[in-house]
Amino acid sequence: MASSAGCEHYARSCLLKAPCCGKLYVCRLCHDAKENHQMDRFKVREVQCSECQTMQQAQQICQQCHVLFGEYYCNICHLFDKDKKQYHCQPCGICRIGPREKYFHCEKCNLCLALNLKGNHKCVENVSRQNCPVCMEDIHTSRIGAHILPCGHLLHRTCFDDMVRTGAYRCPLCMHSAWDMEDYWDQMDIEISQSPMPAEYQGVTVKIICNDCQAHCTVPFHVLGMKCSSCGSYNTAQEGGLIQQPQQPQHDTEAEMDTEPEDQPASPTAQ
Repeated sequence: MASSAGCEHYARSCLLKAPCCGKLYVCRLCHDAKENHQMDRFKVREVQCSECQTMQQAQQICQQCHVLFGEYYCNICHLFDKDKKQYHCQPCGICRIGPREKYFHCEKCNLCLALNLKGNHKCVENVSRQNCPVCMEDIHTSRIGAHILPCGHLLHRTCFDDMVRTGAYRCPLCMHSAWDMEDYWDQMDIEISQSPMPAEYQGVTVKIICNDCQAHCTVPFHVLGMKCSSCGSYNTAQEGGLIQQPQQPQHDTEAEMDTEPEDQPASPTAQ
């Protein structure tokens, strides 16, 4: 169930005694994958040394053989791991991968963010308390970390990478574009200009809502995409059916010029 190298999630030299069932596991993630309940890591009180098997209170160094259980240890989260410049954020209530001086805690998002996002991100209240919208798992279960989208929502970095590979560019929660799409929209402009619609669709319009700026517009219909007239995004959704433009009546001008009314008097004969 464990080795001195730890598990796929963490590098550590001890086992945690689960406060819920009393079983020994390398970490809470290993426990949760095997059991039908979840381990509360904050309630862990005892660990077993993987080297000498001594059961003892949770601490960083074995009291018996003095092996280091983890280069990093948090006595609140009971997190043992190799050194990744971790730090415990009190407002977040969990450990974050640092270094601490490169991050700040946003009170509204309830999340630690990189300093370059201070005053430069969209706040979503308690966003870190939501599950990843792609895999629906705890946003804090991934060792790789979380990725924040322009809309402010969070997802696992690995899930974001999967989105990029499959061409999915919308946030699964709000449908906002997940990154800067300007180059792609320019390519769409070119493709649409080179693909005119059939004659019966000339002048046909449709009402849309833009997922990026929330504008409601009436724009030309095209099977390749409808462009928001407000922000230029093609990340739009159709509202209602197609709107046909009224046909203008056509007049045969030449026929009107050649035909004289029956009651028109004949032209006088020249003297």
